[in-house]
Amino acid sequence: MALADRVKQILLAPKEEWVVIDREPATVASLYTGYILPLAAIGPVAQAIGYSVFGMNVPFMGTYRTPIGSAITSAVVAYVLTLAGVYALALVIDALAPTFNGTRNRIQALKLAAYSSTASWLAGIFALIPGLRILTILGLYSLYLLYLGLPVLMKSPPEKALGYTVVIVLAAIVLFMLIGLVAGRFLTGPMG
Repeated sequence: MALADRVKQILLAPKEEWVVIDREPATVASLYTGYILPLAAIGPVAQAIGYSVFGMNVPFMGTYRTPIGSAITSAVVAYVLTLAGVYALALVIDALAPTFNGTRNRIQALKLAAYSSTASWLAGIFALIPGLRILTILGLYSLYLLYLGLPVLMKSPPEKALGYTVVIVLAAIVLFMLIGLVAGRFLTGPMG
């Protein structure tokens, strides 16, 4: 399935699309090259452009524009760490499957980590314009996508999906906070 079609389907008809995704053969390489690599780049690229061209408002200091070299370095680091983070999240999803009466399957877990992240990756485009950055909150729709996908891909009973989702979200928060901290070390600014 084409990238744009998959994005549209997972966002607009997730229940049906998870069933399609469940049946599709995939490899780590095909998931990364066909889906994860292009979509995970949206946020870091938008942030690098937004912070270096439009800047960020810093209280009592005005607008600060990140030097382009620092913005690019931070974007590259954030991108690489996000790519690793998706795989690490898939490992967590896979490891937790038996706890929630699911079936372990690393490829299915990677599909889940990748496709459920779609809304969050697309919302990264709002980092481009300072006035729109608040709209990155729309990425929270990814939590609902994860919730819907768990029973289908990991074969967890639907009644366990909420608990499974909560545990994964907690693990993801810790994981991606660490990624943010590491990536932030490469961004110079008035707060650093």
